[in-house]
Amino acid sequence: MNKMKPIKDLIYRLYENRLLTEVRGTPPPRHVGLILDGNRRFAIKKGLKTVIEGHRMGADKLDEVLSWCEDLKIRNITVWVFSTENLSRSQEEVDELLRVIEWKIQQLARDPLTHKRRMKIKAIGKMELLPETTRRAIEEAEKATGNYENLSLNIALGYGGRQEIADAFKDLVRKKFSDGASLEEIIGDVTPEEIGRHLYTLGLPDPDLIIRTSGEIRLSGFLLWQSAYSEFYFCDVYWPAFRKIDFLRAIRSYQQRERRFGK
Repeated sequence: MNKMKPIKDLIYRLYENRLLTEVRGTPPPRHVGLILDGNRRFAIKKGLKTVIEGHRMGADKLDEVLSWCEDLKIRNITVWVFSTENLSRSQEEVDELLRVIEWKIQQLARDPLTHKRRMKIKAIGKMELLPETTRRAIEEAEKATGNYENLSLNIALGYGGRQEIADAFKDLVRKKFSDGASLEEIIGDVTPEEIGRHLYTLGLPDPDLIIRTSGEIRLSGFLLWQSAYSEFYFCDVYWPAFRKIDFLRAIRSYQQRERRFGK
């Protein structure tokens, strides 16, 4: 038995409580985006049987993070769980990863805590790229939670930031054309505000803070349009190992910054 473990645990709890006291003294971000990175590398580093075990542990981590967000009164959370680039992985890994995602979405939709929280679940991305079983799981979750408004969990699936902007532009043009607008009128209506009304995230505030785990220092296309004035926090730990103190440090870092919104 490690005799130092109880002391380390005590120090961890004291530090966590200190961080919690600090962040509760300042308004939290309205919307946090999370790039859940490092599941595969975590599985390899820990010597797990398959990389899918890392994805399963990553799915379980989401429950903890949702409870942290609820505790801090963060009302909007967007998690990126499957990108359009992920489709280029081996078919076996893609199928297994999507099964984990389907299971997690179904679990959330049926969890009494989801309904107690009145948490609305919504998927954003190219749904047509996903298999029917995944789309059914999404539809079930969206139908079961569609009337809730206390918390909002947005799951980015088959998502790519450039594709979202292209889809928004096409949707804008298609709508204007169907309304009988001329080419010049359509061109005149292509404004940032109008494009924003056709994004996948319509109705959500732009993310105040985006957190990426695993040590990668880039967005990789996550919420490209919406993140124009977001604050970013990059964390070295892999997503399955993401701790409450890591989350609280990210929130504290956000709260300590002066947001200028391009000014």
